[in-house]
Amino acid sequence: MKNITLNGESRNTDHASVLELLTELGMTEGRFAVEIDGMLVPKSRLSDTTICEGMSIEVVQAVGGG
Repeated sequence: MKNITLNGESRNTDHASVLELLTELGMTEGRFAVEIDGMLVPKSRLSDTTICEGMSIEVVQAVGGG
């Protein structure tokens, strides 16, 4: 199990990739952007991005409105 930070909160995970984790948490719905350790990561690379101990992940979801 790896300890990571997701949107400012410490959490433990057994997921192999960032995409697996975010999908399980329902964070891949609609439009979203992901920053890992201060760098923006394209959605196309999330399945290839391995979760590492101490990784910091920030997810921002776009919300429409009027």
